[in-house]
Amino acid sequence: MEHDIRALTARLIAQRWLPRKDPMVRRALIDETFRHEIDQRLASVGLRLLDNPYAAHVAVGLTPDALEPTFGSGREYQASNMGLTRDEIALLVVLWALIILPKRERQVTRQNLANEGQEELFAAEQPVAHGAEVSAGVSEASLIADFGPRLGGKTKVRNFMLGRLARLGFIERRGGMLLEGPLLDVALDYRLMADRIIHGTLAGVLSDAGHPPPAADAFALAGADDEDEFDGDMPEPGSEVF
Repeated sequence: MEHDIRALTARLIAQRWLPRKDPMVRRALIDETFRHEIDQRLASVGLRLLDNPYAAHVAVGLTPDALEPTFGSGREYQASNMGLTRDEIALLVVLWALIILPKRERQVTRQNLANEGQEELFAAEQPVAHGAEVSAGVSEASLIADFGPRLGGKTKVRNFMLGRLARLGFIERRGGMLLEGPLLDVALDYRLMADRIIHGTLAGVLSDAGHPPPAADAFALAGADDEDEFDGDMPEPGSEVF
């Protein structure tokens, strides 16, 4: 087991992310003893395993106590420990909202792109799907037309900002489409981001357009009894983004 622990730890650090279907990753997710050893090994160097059951990849990130010693000396740390500018962070949040929010609703309701909107018998008992089956891309041209003027210009977004987000692993650019990258779903906390976007930034915009935000998120709605009307509050969001 020691060899596998060292190998997986080294691969995570060297490659930054690995697919969930990787045999060693799957072992870390289902073998409690193996996972404990991996967590201990990563923690010894200030790292932790980033694992989201709805994400197709796992990754490594810094533990909270290692953030300040690692990035505290740089001025950009207050905005992003990856050195992203405010415009790049705004674009990343837009892409996350356009790609991950719809994907998560499909995953929670156990629907895929082929049968979206259709009721399926025993859908709740199906395993959570990942990848292209539930994750749709967005048109690069449409995104640039809609947000380019607000984020420094269309040329800047196309030639610099999208390229940087792709190099960091947040998105993939393929055939004029922007697709989910390995880090887009695993590096950002869904509960925290969704609550801030839907019930914060977009609440007023949606209400003015005649589409007030829902009283509960997809997780709460999926867990409500079919015969009872759900009237609960939003769950507490997570405390960390990275």
